Amino acid sequence: MAAVATCGTGAGSTGSMVAAGSKNNVTSFQRRGPRASGSDSSYSRLVSIAGTRPSVRNGQLLVSTGLPALDQLLGGGLAVGTVLLIEEDKYNIYSSLLFKYFLAEGIINGHTLLVASAKEDPADILQELPAPLLDDNVKKDFDEDACNHKTAESNIKMKIAWRYQLLPKMEAGPVSSSRFGHYYDVSKKMPQELIEASKWHGFFFPEKSSSTLNIEPCSLTHGYIKLLQFIQNIIYEEGFDGSNPQVKKQKNILRIGIQNLGSPLWGDDLCCTENGNSRSLTKFLYVLRGLLRTSLSACMITMPTHLIQNKAIISRVTNLSDTVVGLESFIGSERETNPLYKDYHGLIHIRQIPRLNNLIYDVSDVKDLAFKLKRKLFTIERLHLPPDLSDTVSRSSKQDLAEPSKLLGPGCGVMAGGKKHLDF
Repeated sequence: MAAVATCGTGAGSTGSMVAAGSKNNVTSFQRRGPRASGSDSSYSRLVSIAGTRPSVRNGQLLVSTGLPALDQLLGGGLAVGTVLLIEEDKYNIYSSLLFKYFLAEGIINGHTLLVASAKEDPADILQELPAPLLDDNVKKDFDEDACNHKTAESNIKMKIAWRYQLLPKMEAGPVSSSRFGHYYDVSKKMPQELIEASKWHGFFFPEKSSSTLNIEPCSLTHGYIKLLQFIQNIIYEEGFDGSNPQVKKQKNILRIGIQNLGSPLWGDDLCCTENGNSRSLTKFLYVLRGLLRTSLSACMITMPTHLIQNKAIISRVTNLSDTVVGLESFIGSERETNPLYKDYHGLIHIRQIPRLNNLIYDVSDVKDLAFKLKRKLFTIERLHLPPDLSDTVSRSSKQDLAEPSKLLGPGCGVMAGGKKHLDF
């Protein structure tokens, strides 16, 4: 009887434990060994890196590009270990601005920078970075811009087609100081004390081209070899190598910025001849991606793809990049004086969004995107054609704009691989 009572007591206690476990959604088979706690602590250290956050889609660690609107279009940000290729605009005005945004975001978050260029000294590039804006100042700038356009918008509000009012709006202003990504004032330079307090490495190709290397035929150019060696040394020597993590050292992100890659300044003849040899550039991108995949680093590359005459080469370069964004400026084109595009400075094309560990990539549903440079801010907006044209616009200009408008799509999609709500 005592044994039965003991068993009954044990069964009762077991039942209470199961009930308590089910109530707290915790099973009795949960493993709590030192190995599990070690993985949890390493994961927490990885997530706690300043300026990063996990993706809501696949859990991949993300960093900001320095432009919150672009982060939203790319599915939350730039994935760590990937390459973002920026197709330069014709006069390299706005692409260089995105390049500076990317570097400025790294300085604000305390990331290590690696700036490579064959045109400008990296030290001079850092001196031209835009100054960060506080949330209150950004809200003030957006409010001022809204007040300036409030009267005009109220006058044409009844003329706009009802479908435009149902479109999801682009992220314009900040919500809180803890947001992912920052805003920058292009009219001011970053304070010198922030630049001096940052850690950065510069690669200026004219200074590195003095040394001699025995380069085999059909191999990498001298500039690409030196740059890959420089990047590899920084990754391994400073502990950014993900395959051999330094547990005792505080983890950080390495932001790599490469300017004007593929141009003649790097010793590449892709832009000079129609049938240029692309093996050097494609091999460089292939090796670079291998270095990024095993390290806590993210890379932005600007490339003058408009100078490459062979479209097959552009296709190879796109396939070797993870994310591809193209900028099309209106400067020097017919659209610059066309009243349909008077409120914008160019178009932005999201050509490719990465789908990691897969053989195919995502394509954004959003096609009708335009950008404009305001007094302080670079903004990305949906392209809305004016509801009515004045009588001074000729019939020929209307017909010329009919074809580009067909390529913009319905404009009812969501960001980065989402589904369309409406389809007209």
